[in-house]
Amino acid sequence: MKINSNYFNLKESYLFANIAKKTTEFSKSHPDADIIKLGIGDVTLPLCSAVINAMQNAVLEMSQKDTFKGYGPYQGYDFLRDSIKKYYNDRKIEIDADEIFVSDGSKSDVANILDIFSKENTVLIPDPVYPVYVDTNVMDGRKIQYINANKDNGFLPLPDENIKADIIYLCSPNNPTGAVYNHEQLKKWVDYAIENKAVILFDAAYEAFIEDKSLPRSIFEIKGAKKCAIELCSFSKTAGFTGVRCGYTVVPMDLEFDGASINKLWFRRQSTKFNGVSYIVQKGASAVFSKEGITQITENINYYKDNAKLIAKAVKDKGIYFTGGENSPYIWMKCQDKMTSWDFFDYLLEKTHIVGTPGSGFGKNGEGFFRVTAFGDRDNTLKAVERLKRL
Repeated sequence: MKINSNYFNLKESYLFANIAKKTTEFSKSHPDADIIKLGIGDVTLPLCSAVINAMQNAVLEMSQKDTFKGYGPYQGYDFLRDSIKKYYNDRKIEIDADEIFVSDGSKSDVANILDIFSKENTVLIPDPVYPVYVDTNVMDGRKIQYINANKDNGFLPLPDENIKADIIYLCSPNNPTGAVYNHEQLKKWVDYAIENKAVILFDAAYEAFIEDKSLPRSIFEIKGAKKCAIELCSFSKTAGFTGVRCGYTVVPMDLEFDGASINKLWFRRQSTKFNGVSYIVQKGASAVFSKEGITQITENINYYKDNAKLIAKAVKDKGIYFTGGENSPYIWMKCQDKMTSWDFFDYLLEKTHIVGTPGSGFGKNGEGFFRVTAFGDRDNTLKAVERLKRL
C-alpha cells in the first residue's frame, strides 16, 4: 500500500486556524472587547419560511408509507431540476433539465468534476483564488499554471495566448476579490477555450448578488459557452443553505471532447460515486424558486447587499483602493502603509476589534490585500463601519 504522495505537496492551511488562534488570544487579553467577525464567508440570516415549510412537509411525507422516498434519481428529482431550468429560462438562457445535476454543494462539484478529466491536463487558475481550485488539482498531481489577477487588471485577468491550458477556473463574482467579468471579457475566455480545446469550470456561486443588469450572471449568456463550459452553482449564499447543503452543476449536451459527451461521463461518475441529495433538502431547494421563495430570498440577499454597500462606502470615504462591495458580498481592500496582510489583520483587530481575512491566504497576489464579508449581522456591520470611520 502506498500513499498518494501528491498530498505531501499541499501547503498547510494555516489561514483560518491562525485567524481563530489570534482572535482567541486577543479575546483573552482583552476580555471586554466587542469583537466583530467579518472574515468567514458564512451566512447569518435563517432559512426563509418558504424553504422551512417545504422541508417540514417533506419530513411528514417521509413518515407515511404512501409518500416515503428512498433512493432518489442520481441527477436530482425532476421537480427541482425543472425549477432550476425555469430559473435559467426566465433569464432567457436555454438549459435543459437533463443538463442539470443536483449535488450537496458547488465545493464538492468543483473537486469531483476533476474525476472525468485526465491528470495529464494542465490547469489555469487566477491568483488570488478560492483555495479549493488549487488544492484539488495538487491532490491529483496536475500541472498548475497561474494567471495574475492584480490591481492593474482590476483583478479580472484575461487570456494570455502564450499560456496553453486544458482546464480553466473562473469565478464571477469572484471570491475573494468581489470583481465581476462583463460580457466582452467572458467572451474572450470562451473564444480562448474553444481555440485551445479547453474546458472552463465557471463558479457562479455568487451570481444572485449581481445588481447591474449589464453584467452576466451565467457563462451561458456568452455565445459558444455551451461548447466549452461547465457552470457550478450553489444555494449556500443565495438561500442560506451553508448548513443544509445543496447546489447544482450544469453540463451542456453540446460539450464534447475527443468525441466523448462530458454530460454522459459526469452522469456515469455521479451514478457510481454519489447517492444524491436528500428528498427533504431538495424540496426545500425547489421552494427557493417559488414565487414566495424568490421574494423572501431576495429580501435576504438585499440585506447582505446593503451590508456590503455600507462597508464599501466607509472604505471609499477613506480613499482606500478596493474591489467588490457592489454586485458582490465581498470587499477586497488594499492594506495601508505597505502593511502585509497579517500586519493589517493585527492592526484592525487591535484598533477596531474587527476580524477579517488576510489576502495572502488566497495566493501570492493576495499579499497586501484584505477581505471583508457582508454576511454579518446588520447591527455589527454598522458598528464596524463606525469603527473604520474613526481610524
